[in-house]
Amino acid sequence: MARRKKKQDPLDVLMQLGLLAAFFGTFFISKSFIASIVVLLVCIGAWFAILLARKMAADEKLRKSGIADIDRMDGFQFEQYLGQLFKARGYKVQVTQASGDFGADLVIEKEGRKVAIQAKRYSGNVGLKAVQEVAAAKAHYQASEAWVITNSAYTEQAKQLASSNEIKLFSRNDLVEMIVQMNPGSVPSARQVIAEHPAEAKLCERCGKSMVLRKGPKGPFYGCSGYPRCRNIRKA
Repeated sequence: MARRKKKQDPLDVLMQLGLLAAFFGTFFISKSFIASIVVLLVCIGAWFAILLARKMAADEKLRKSGIADIDRMDGFQFEQYLGQLFKARGYKVQVTQASGDFGADLVIEKEGRKVAIQAKRYSGNVGLKAVQEVAAAKAHYQASEAWVITNSAYTEQAKQLASSNEIKLFSRNDLVEMIVQMNPGSVPSARQVIAEHPAEAKLCERCGKSMVLRKGPKGPFYGCSGYPRCRNIRKA
């Protein structure tokens, strides 16, 4: 299969046309090749300054989003982080027991709108399986919508299947935008979530629910999120 050509940024195309217009416009007015070159060099300098400013802004957005820390998470930590993110956006959040029961890692609800979510912390592209599972979860949880959220991207097959099943896909860029739109401090950072949910303290050995870092009179400890039904605790 032939590789698709990467689409050019419309702003880059506009800048290239602007450079040509500046060169030929100056030459048309001044009839001076040297003057045209000088104007062209000035415009090129301005173009590079704009590109540098855009790159710096993009780098700052990535830094604020904490996406590098999200890339270090395991699947469980990613689910917990998304749960905190949607709570801060006013959703009632259920992180499903034992990570991924019935095809959904989270079920969120707000104003009568229920959404089943597959959370995929991947290094590669997310494929068909995630879309198939969340489609089944939508029916099981009687949700009005189904989403897949990843720190990565999707295969073309996954995109096509999602489109035909009206499933919304959130890619890496969508996740970054969602995070930076939040007010600073309104949601724990990715680094905080990693610290609060270390890999060895994932699930309660009694009931399978998540163990959550809590503070008590004798210091921090891990308590079962199923409290008061399950009172299992573990030393932090």
